[in-house]
Amino acid sequence: MPDTPLPDIAAVLDRLDADREGALERLFALLRLKSVSTDPAYAEECRRAADWLLDDLRAIGFDARLVETEGHPLVIGHGGPEGGPHVLFYGHYDVQPVDPLELWETDPFEPRIAGLPDGRQAITARGASDDKGQVMTFLEACRAWKAATGSLPCRVTVLLEGEEESGGESLTAYLAGQPEELKAADVALVCDTGMWDPETPAITTQLRGNVTQQVTVTGPSRDLHSGLYGGAAANPIHELTRALAALRDAAGRITLPGFYDGVPELPEELRAQWEGLGFEPGDFLGAVGLSSPAGEQGRSALEQLWSRPTAEINGIWGGYTGAGFKTVIPAEAHAKVSFRLVGEQDPQAVRAAFQAHMRAAIDPQCGVAFTDFGAGKPISMPIEAPEFAKARQALTDEWGREAAFIGSGGSIPVVGQFKRQLGLDSLLIGFGQDDDRIHSPNEKYDLTSFHGGARSWARVLAALAG
Repeated sequence: MPDTPLPDIAAVLDRLDADREGALERLFALLRLKSVSTDPAYAEECRRAADWLLDDLRAIGFDARLVETEGHPLVIGHGGPEGGPHVLFYGHYDVQPVDPLELWETDPFEPRIAGLPDGRQAITARGASDDKGQVMTFLEACRAWKAATGSLPCRVTVLLEGEEESGGESLTAYLAGQPEELKAADVALVCDTGMWDPETPAITTQLRGNVTQQVTVTGPSRDLHSGLYGGAAANPIHELTRALAALRDAAGRITLPGFYDGVPELPEELRAQWEGLGFEPGDFLGAVGLSSPAGEQGRSALEQLWSRPTAEINGIWGGYTGAGFKTVIPAEAHAKVSFRLVGEQDPQAVRAAFQAHMRAAIDPQCGVAFTDFGAGKPISMPIEAPEFAKARQALTDEWGREAAFIGSGGSIPVVGQFKRQLGLDSLLIGFGQDDDRIHSPNEKYDLTSFHGGARSWARVLAALAG
């Protein structure tokens, strides 16, 4: 950390350090609310979480309100001086279901501090990392700024949604109206990401897009006895698996015509930085029982994960799958397939190429039908923009290690919506760890992530305020 921080930021950081117990109490209160957005049985709990955040924003000094939607309400607050830099902070208050409950070591909605095998301490609860703990790092930074200096360092708009884990339709509808109160911001801050490792902060600068699709192949009019018809009758599982296998060649490249249109080469500056991260593919894959990368040959593991497109079969079924054995040729076979996209790849062009491939590869006497699911464009951030340098330096000052620019193999649809509908680039700054078990039993958030994240946001706000 710097030896002589600015007086205002020093006072804010001191305030955060002095109020750590209060910050934990507030986070624990929010974590106790069972805001599972996808299950209608928890609708009232989602409302309580929105109300809790509304009250907390008002307690900090924000002019805050709920925006009613067809689903769970949005929470929007405005604070800080008019004029000058203006940031839009986004997070979500809903959480994933806790199933399977029997795999949780303790009540998922009764937060606790637990020790980890490597000596770290962590907050354990559903939503601890995704995304309540991350949201509260930012709100605690704002609270400390107000308490220590009487004001936020710049104009801040807070936008919290309650349906991120269940499709985000209400926020999508709200953003489609291009609300002026959000368009007024200069840059978006999104906390739903992680650090490079427990000691190294990061800004995520690339997100892959996606295309998701279900395909159904139909053959005979009913399931057939494989002894009476086998060898003569077309088998939908044979047809489906043969067509799916042809999506990738022996070198791991996707075979769809035009698939790599718009896929850029990795800039040398980023390539050098990624090589300097010390990433060990064997360690990464070894943690899940594998040993070596199986993707596109000639590309590093980080390129395969962050900057190259993919085709994955996510599920496949057909015929008899119960106990024992049943010798049938099935009438139908099904698969779920997803593509992760990068650069300027067009999701709809990829979808059309996949459907054309499947129709051409499958016996014409069989039927082929598709069910379209989500699709989103990839995002690359302008890392040369001054906001990125400012935020990177602020993170470096807090953690004592140079913040990394990293990619993400996943997708965060709201980032694309901010760009397309509000014209805003996003600083993706989060403090989650790879072992946080988000969406899984025993989700956790490191104490260092929570306290360090709040201090980091205090610095980032100061840096962006200039």
